[in-house]
Order: sequence, then C-alpha cells, then structure tokens
Amino acid sequence: MSPRSRASQYVAAGLVTAGGLFWATRDAWPWRRPLTAQPIVITDAYVEFTETLGRRETLSDVLARAGITGRDYAAFLAAAQHLPVRRLRPGLAFQVRRLKTGSVAERVTVRLSPQRRLQLARDPSGWVEAVETIPWTIARFRISGAIESSLYDALDRFVADTFLPGGERRALAWAIADVYDWEVDFTRDVRSGDRFNVLLERLESPEGERRFGRILAARVDVARTPSYAFYFEDGASGIAGFYDEEGRSLRRAFLRAPLAFRRISSRFGSRFHPILHMWRTHEGVDYSAPYGTPVRATADGIVTRVGREEGGYGNLIELRHANGIRTRYGHLSAFARGLYVGERVQQEETIGYVGSTGLSTGPHLHYEFLVSGRPTNPQRKDMGSGTPVPKSLRAAYDSARAQLAAQLEAHGASRAAPTVAARDD
Repeated sequence: MSPRSRASQYVAAGLVTAGGLFWATRDAWPWRRPLTAQPIVITDAYVEFTETLGRRETLSDVLARAGITGRDYAAFLAAAQHLPVRRLRPGLAFQVRRLKTGSVAERVTVRLSPQRRLQLARDPSGWVEAVETIPWTIARFRISGAIESSLYDALDRFVADTFLPGGERRALAWAIADVYDWEVDFTRDVRSGDRFNVLLERLESPEGERRFGRILAARVDVARTPSYAFYFEDGASGIAGFYDEEGRSLRRAFLRAPLAFRRISSRFGSRFHPILHMWRTHEGVDYSAPYGTPVRATADGIVTRVGREEGGYGNLIELRHANGIRTRYGHLSAFARGLYVGERVQQEETIGYVGSTGLSTGPHLHYEFLVSGRPTNPQRKDMGSGTPVPKSLRAAYDSARAQLAAQLEAHGASRAAPTVAARDD
C-alpha cells in the first residue's frame, strides 16, 4: 500500500471518530437546548410614601393624591368601617404603597391611636380592612433633677429626647402638676434648686416609639421640705389615688390654683393699680396666662353669677361652696358652653377661659377666695385635710408604699427602675 493510501485511511478513521463523538454529544448542541430566559429578580416593586391631611382638607383630597377616586374611593369608604371620616384631624398621616409601574395605591395605612393601626389593602374582590393592635411594652424608670425656673424647663433639661420626646415630656409635666394640684403651687411654693424624683411607667412600641405612661410615685422638695406622693389602688373597695407617706389623700377640698400652668402677676394685698394709677387693695390673685387658657373650678360648687359685671371684673363667674366659701373668676374671654346660674360644677371642671375683659392690661385671670363674704388670701387658706386610707387597707398601703419608696429613692440604676441620666447641656 502506497504511503498516500495509508494517509487517506488515517484521515478517514479520524473523521469517523470525530463524527461519532459529535453525534454522541448531540444533546449538548446549542440548537437542541430548550430556549430559556434569564430569571427576572424584582427587588423594589413598590414605592411607599406618606400623604398628610392638611387644614380644610377632606379624606377625598388625601386619597385623590394616592390615585383613589370615583368608584374606587366609594369602595374604600365602604370597607373603612373603623375610620372616623368626619373626625379626622389635620396632620393625620396616611402611609401609601403602590406599584412602581402603577398610579393607584395598593395599600393605605393610618394610625388611629397609639394603640391601633388601620390598614386597607386591595385584593381581587376590592378593598379589605384590617385593624392591628400595637403591642406596647411597659417598663419602670426613675427620673430626677433640680428645678431652676419651672417644672417643664427642668424636665426638658434633665430628660433626654431619646428617653421621652418633647410632647411626652409636656404630658409628664402636666401629670406631675395634676398629682400635686391640691398640695403644691409650682409658681409660688417651689424655690430654685428644689429637687424632684419621679417613678414612672414608660411605654415603647416595636418600632421604637416611646410614650409616657403614668406616675407611680413622686417626691418634690417644696422649699427644701420633701412632699411625697404614692399611687395606691384597691379594686375591691374602689379606692384609687395618690397618698402621702402618712397615708393621707393628696386630694383636698380646694385646688391650690384655678389654672394648671400659670405665672402669678399680682398677689393678694395692697398694690398700685396699672390702669387707675392709684394704690388700692387687691382682693385676689392674678394669674398671667395666654388667651383661651381653660379656667378650672377650684372646688365643687354652685354657679351664683355668670356674665358681664361692673367694677372692673369684666366677664365674671362666681361659685358658692360649702362652709360659706365663694370663689370668683374675672376678666374671662368666654364662659364654658351652657354654664348658667344654679348649675352644679365639679372640682377641676372647666368653667371659662382666660381673657382681658374689664379693667385689664393684658390676658390674665383674677381669682378671689371669700370666706363669709370677706376676701381671703387663697394661697394662705388651708385647703382642707386629705381623707386617709381606710384602716382595713392600711397594711396593704404600707406594703405598696414601701416598695414604691425603695424604687423612688434608689441611688443606683436597676433593671426594675433604672435612673435616667441627666444631659450635660
């Protein structure tokens, strides 16, 4: 066999072998594979934003910005059974979610209260409502500080924003003032440098929101003299309230002042009248406060006068109380709706609003305290003694008071009642 013939056989054998291998791997041929696309990964299919109810706006205005109009809006209202449509306040926030490729909301969430959240979402049948209860956790804390100018300023200085936001600090200040309403006048009794300790409950949501809950115990140094308050409750007898270290109720027959937060602009006694420009006896106490500040009845009583009066009072309310005591509230801008002579009012009930009617140079309340018709300094008058804890409950009260006092006066932090550190600013 010639060399050329032998070479041809080698080439033929190689072609056969290559062809066999090629045929054996036919399943891997590109044109025999099924056509498949690369998987589409959707990371942000939705966009979320917040719409806020503005002044003089309605719910339809807010939802229109979320693309919910016409029949869709009517279906939304029909499903939103727990949404108080006619009582929505300006500033209410609506969290909206919609597809990035769409223009109409798929879900709307609104906070009905600190405890409840309302969600309306689309499904094939339309809008579906769901109400979620927000689980707040409760923890006890102790805060302490010194009062330099006012109670609220002290809380604003010693309580950090991370512990309680500004609105909740104001709520705490109101709560402390309410506890001591019968015991302490924070505009007159407390001196610069007096300290306070408060044992309170703070609530926290899963999202990290923090709210003031309630006060359990407190100590306020009044002119360097401690004044204690311990909360005690007995379900069987219906007793609930704050008591001092001797078990006497802090509630008295009369409040120390008719305004919760105020500044005394003129005290009882002789003074130079700013309008008449003469010295005359000032038969009450003036409390400086903004227009419209609610004025409270300092004790249970009956309305004997309500209306415009001569003699500089302007709009005046007079109440008759037990034991021949009367109180007067002058320079009011308005009266509580429906107030009339002969009506019974309760202690702390709003009876009017601060104004500047009559002989007045600016908005303030003129408050008088009369005993048997004789003007008396309300800041020196005994406000009555508090009702003590019943003897049958004294042991239970002593036990509760001891536990609260131990946490209130703790010098170090503990898990049950950690101390809130003061800010350094």
